[in-house]
Amino acid sequence: MIIVPIKEGESIDKALKKLKKKFDKIGVKKEIRARQEFTKKSVIRREQLRKAIYVQQLRAAENE
Repeated sequence: MIIVPIKEGESIDKALKKLKKKFDKIGVKKEIRARQEFTKKSVIRREQLRKAIYVQQLRAAENE
């Protein structure tokens, strides 16, 4: 459970902003989206490999 401490006289907008930031830090939205549909392990591994290759190519181009 996420708890957002609110100071006296603080607006609701600021409290909601703090709550949204905490949700983003924890990764709740990302996890909910991932659980909406099943992804095979092979597909996940393939996506990770593609991302790793892309990052490696960027770093190689940066060093040249």
